[in-house]
Amino acid sequence: MADKQDVRTTALVVGPDGVVSGWSESGRLLLGWTAQDMVGRPLTELLAAPPPPGFPENHGSGPDHAELIPLRHRDGSTVDALVSAHPLFGPDGRALGHVVTVQRWERRPVIADLAFEQCPFALGVYDPELRFLWINASSGRVIAHSEEQVLGKKYREVLPEFDRSLFPERDDKPYTDQLAEVARTGRAARLITVFQPRGSDYANAWATSIWPVRDAEGRVRAVANWGFDMSAEYWARQRLLILNEASAGIGRTLDVIGTARELATTSVPSFIDLVTVDLFDEVLRGEEPPSVSEFTPGETIVLTRAARHSAKEDADRAPGPTTPVSHTPGSVAARCMATGRSTVQLAAEPGEGGEWAFGPGLASDPAHWPPGNPLVDTSIAADGLTGRITVPLRVRGALLGVVAFSRSERPEAFTADDLILAEELTAKAAVAIDNARRYSRERTTALTLQRSLLPQGLPSQEAVEVASRYLPAGTDAEVGGDWFDVIPLSGARVALVVGDVVGHGLHAAASMGRLRTAVRTLADVDLPPDELLTHLDDLVIHLASDLRPTDHFQPTGEFGATCLYTVYDPVSRRLTLASAGHPLPLIISPDGTTTPVDTQPGPPLGIGGLPFEATELELPEGSLLTLYTDGLVESRERDGDQRIADLLRVLNHAATSLEDLCDTVMDAMLPEHRTDDAALLLARTHALDPQHVADWDVEPDPAQVPRARKFTLDQLEAWGLEEASFVTELVVSELVTNAIRYGEPPIRLRLIRDTSLICEVSDASNTAPHLRRARAFDEGGRGLLLVAQLTQGWGTRHTTDGKTIWCAQALTEPGPR
Repeated sequence: MADKQDVRTTALVVGPDGVVSGWSESGRLLLGWTAQDMVGRPLTELLAAPPPPGFPENHGSGPDHAELIPLRHRDGSTVDALVSAHPLFGPDGRALGHVVTVQRWERRPVIADLAFEQCPFALGVYDPELRFLWINASSGRVIAHSEEQVLGKKYREVLPEFDRSLFPERDDKPYTDQLAEVARTGRAARLITVFQPRGSDYANAWATSIWPVRDAEGRVRAVANWGFDMSAEYWARQRLLILNEASAGIGRTLDVIGTARELATTSVPSFIDLVTVDLFDEVLRGEEPPSVSEFTPGETIVLTRAARHSAKEDADRAPGPTTPVSHTPGSVAARCMATGRSTVQLAAEPGEGGEWAFGPGLASDPAHWPPGNPLVDTSIAADGLTGRITVPLRVRGALLGVVAFSRSERPEAFTADDLILAEELTAKAAVAIDNARRYSRERTTALTLQRSLLPQGLPSQEAVEVASRYLPAGTDAEVGGDWFDVIPLSGARVALVVGDVVGHGLHAAASMGRLRTAVRTLADVDLPPDELLTHLDDLVIHLASDLRPTDHFQPTGEFGATCLYTVYDPVSRRLTLASAGHPLPLIISPDGTTTPVDTQPGPPLGIGGLPFEATELELPEGSLLTLYTDGLVESRERDGDQRIADLLRVLNHAATSLEDLCDTVMDAMLPEHRTDDAALLLARTHALDPQHVADWDVEPDPAQVPRARKFTLDQLEAWGLEEASFVTELVVSELVTNAIRYGEPPIRLRLIRDTSLICEVSDASNTAPHLRRARAFDEGGRGLLLVAQLTQGWGTRHTTDGKTIWCAQALTEPGPR
């Protein structure tokens, strides 16, 4: 016999007087009372609590209005039951009483029906053809239909908007297709659906699950779905994605205008429809922007529109760097810059009850508006805007400009979270723009310093025809320490120098200036290339030691360099060179063949303790010398040998002049986006006409001095330089006398007619003369002083065989080469 737990529903008949007139076996099984016990007794005796008002007459509207009432079991226990009464009528329409149904509360279908009906989530059940079978009240509110309106209708008929993807660019399947796929395959699906509820202008995000409903045999008989509004969480995640994209997209270049445009393009269209970025001119020039404390709110502010990007335009309408924008006193932008606080303008009035209409809903917006926001400003509608957020660009106490985020295409109003996002994006951009400004200032300073230290014009000399180019790295990279120089030397010779200092920025530019000055000083001493590099190496080591930090918190300065020093003599047509870790020169003969340089570069400057080797080559007249820094040939796509081959190919290009050839080389070898400086020095060698050189061996006898003067006068007469005879005769007499008296044989006199008249006396002694002040009664000591006073310049050049004393006189009309 079944116990009370096996029976969950029963029915009984109650007369008009409330007395039980009919009882069933299920009533006995459910409550323990027999028909003999209950028939003829009032129904209220079954109740374990006072009856509801008007029971049972007022509880006959069906199960939707069932009353939870505790009933007495015969064994003394209480049974919680859902009790509903249904009127009972006779054939003549006379009321015969009520049929009362009793359902045990523990009955699972009853609890489930009420739970699903009252669930705050939207629930629905559809047949395999996607016809509505049931929806709960929450679902009806979402789709703006009651259950009676949709039962039996197909999903596509009721919700045609779900038959298309809200984001076609993502290639998402329409929601209706996903329902049909679950019905067809029997595989459940979970997804996030973004759609605009019927009657709403705002897109909401819903977390949705779809699953098949199977019978006992496992066949799919229906499809069910549920969803809940997760708009706040979804849009918060979208804001995080935008911030993540901004972190990677803003500040990629150290360029002020480029960074402003990155802010604009990052925000459109994922967050906003239109962005404008206005900056102070000082920011664009790399200067210090005005301080917030110095800002005067009552004046018109003229800024430069650095960026503008709109979602509805085919391309960026990016203004040039000189487009002025004026913000009048009292304007929103002016107030934002004066107060340092953002302002939100909305074109719409507050909604019903004073609440604002937000996309995900006010209740789901976890952020709170700051004081004074949002501001209803219907005037922005004249510009086609539904809302605008104006944020001052501030960083480190400085005001850089102002940013405006505007919506025009989308109707939803801004939320407080949108204001937070706009301020976060602006803060990231402000730091990046200020970094770019600071970099621009340092780069401009370094460029100015570097250009002031590089030759402003190549000196006049006749040994070689020269042309040069120097290009700093692109704006994304710091200025390097590349440099070059052309230094006239004694004996009509010329030194061609090129070098590269390790590092970038002001330190590299200043170090380059030190080395260039040192090279010029050592070149004036007329040191051979290998000795000059040895002295330069010692200098770099000493400079590096000066940069060592004095405490643990001081950064260490990095100092090292490479250098190529060459000397060309147009008389002998010989080129002497030595390299300290620098690429060797490329030499192309007049017939187009390449002259190999049979040597290896020495160690870079600053290593110390290693020798430098000099190499000497004899070049035909008209040879092309190419000196360059590694920035000209470095490439990530091709190795060094291939780049050298490319450079040689370009150098053989038929150019009308060295200047044109320089332009051709730079255009062909340098990429658009350079990461390193590049210096190029081209030189076409000349040879001095042998008729313009005269030399004579001098015997170590004072009697040879008159003969030396006679040799000089005859040669000047042959050259047509009689006006220089008096000075030259005195100079030769003094230099030859000193060589005979203080030097060692062999002694040699050489005259060179170039742009100046050069007189050289060589001997085998290593002792160098020097100027001194002769006393009144001294018999000597005035010779070099006389030479220094009568000539344009003089000096000593040491050689492997001794030394050479030289002096030069200016010629009004130098003869042909």
